[in-house]
Amino acid sequence: MVGIVGYGDYVPSYRIKTEEIARVWGEDPDRIIKGLGIREKAVPAVDEDSATIGVEAARNAVRHSGVNPSKIGAIYVGSESKVYAVKPNETIIAEAIGAGPKNLTAADLEFACKAGTAGIQMVMGMVKSGMIEYGMSIGADTAQGRPGDALEYSAGAGGAAFIIGKDEESIAIIEDTYSFTTDTPDFWRRHRADYPSHGGRFTGPPAYFKHVMSATQGLLEKMGRTQADYDYVVLHQPNAKFPLEAGKKMGIPAEKITPGLLTPIIGNTYSGASMLGLANVLDNAKAGDRILMTSFGSGAGSDSFSIKVTKEIDAKRARVKKLADYIANKKYIEYAIYLKHRKKIKV
Repeated sequence: MVGIVGYGDYVPSYRIKTEEIARVWGEDPDRIIKGLGIREKAVPAVDEDSATIGVEAARNAVRHSGVNPSKIGAIYVGSESKVYAVKPNETIIAEAIGAGPKNLTAADLEFACKAGTAGIQMVMGMVKSGMIEYGMSIGADTAQGRPGDALEYSAGAGGAAFIIGKDEESIAIIEDTYSFTTDTPDFWRRHRADYPSHGGRFTGPPAYFKHVMSATQGLLEKMGRTQADYDYVVLHQPNAKFPLEAGKKMGIPAEKITPGLLTPIIGNTYSGASMLGLANVLDNAKAGDRILMTSFGSGAGSDSFSIKVTKEIDAKRARVKKLADYIANKKYIEYAIYLKHRKKIKV
């Protein structure tokens, strides 16, 4: 079996409150907060992007794991906010952490918000087959939202990196994985478009709920388990309401979901969302705990994972900051500064 030998994360320090965005557009902030469950979101600084977020998360993952980065044989970066249209993020990240150049395979991945978990599956297979000793998958985004659109209240920034290796040195074993994928056009961004579009009525039942629930239940059936066998459940979180509603439909108590539910305080970090939720749970889990994680990417698909925490987790915890420390370190900005940071003013 293979598992997580180390992980790292990063969330920018700038925040904008939902009420500040609502003030500019003449909206009722209480209605927005009630509808989305998001009170504030993380905003990248003017010099932060998906590559710099990926670098910070990857460096933390290397420190956490204790792995020599030259032994990392594959790096995959999931993002829908790449720095370049044609030039990979992962070469920048690999150089920054000292991975490669020899015998290093790498690629950018894109599948909306689940590209990072798809990368985990890819490196799992490579490690298990013996092709590589360690592999890294990163989910990092500076999510886009058109000014005045509902997405502007939720599109956040952040990322997480996971190093996958053999089970004997893992802080958590990945017991199994299962995916569910269809052609459901709920969300997209056309070539050269600055902002994504969303397909309204497709967003909920046909897209998010169908895929998250099908992948989760498919994994449980495959393994002969129920949600009762898990201590924590991390579901993709485009807002604060969908994960709890999906959990309720599957009979999962809210208290199993809330430890990994970060969207209310940092927004939807897209490719980083479920991976940051997992990182927050791992920051607090103990040996023997089982975690069920299911990502979701519009277009649409979900990856589900069964993860069991090992005793190795305690020895590595002190090596890096907890995700909660990044979340607590925050500076609020007004809407005009937010526009500057997100480069929404075209000249």
